[in-house]
Amino acid sequence: MKVKTILVSQPEPSSEKSPYSRLREKHKLTVNFRPFIHVEGLSGKEVRQQKIDFNNFQNIILTSRNAVDHFFRLCKEMRFTVPDSTKYFCQSEAVAYYLQKYVVYRKRKIYVGERSIKDLESTFKKFGKETYLFPTSDILKPEIPDFLDTIKVNWQRGILYRTVVSDLSDLRDFYYDILVFFSPSGIESLFKNFPDFEQNNTRIAVYGNSTTKAAEDAGLKINIKAPTPETPSMTMAIENYIEKVNK
Repeated sequence: MKVKTILVSQPEPSSEKSPYSRLREKHKLTVNFRPFIHVEGLSGKEVRQQKIDFNNFQNIILTSRNAVDHFFRLCKEMRFTVPDSTKYFCQSEAVAYYLQKYVVYRKRKIYVGERSIKDLESTFKKFGKETYLFPTSDILKPEIPDFLDTIKVNWQRGILYRTVVSDLSDLRDFYYDILVFFSPSGIESLFKNFPDFEQNNTRIAVYGNSTTKAAEDAGLKINIKAPTPETPSMTMAIENYIEKVNK
């Protein structure tokens, strides 16, 4: 069956020149965007209930833009002034770049992993006796905590925001040829909103191993996977599939 409509379970890209725009124009598709999940910040009271005092940490580990936003939001809410001496350990260039929204880059000590936070192992060890706050959502994969424990970092997790299932009830009567997922939470949201969902002719596209497993565990048939050596991005994987079925 040919593909004419796609629903991407994420916010719409801000750039008009996104890969999805090119895909839409090239193949004459309808591509809609709808976040299946969204993030809600915890209050200062909820953070204090975790026995977290920002004064106790010399360094901050940042792995996402959400973590950056909610750390500084709570600093403001809790009237905490981040000391100039605070060091920031960023998972990627993108996170470090986003940090400039809140701090003057050249005046702060910012360390950036080339591909992941694990690239900063020697820097963590250099400041091994210092204390680290790791701001996260309520959902956290074990890789980073396991890594920090392995290299004996003195760290504490702070749950500063939570992932919440969005209300999708207005989509009940819509049909899309392809549904695109980027996280297990997106799959969870689909079935929480539509417990009676039946895949039928809907094609499922998934990004990443954890999303793949969540889709399979939910009984979905996966038609499109990314990343792969041939299709490192989701849009490339979708286009590869469309070129086969839309002949």
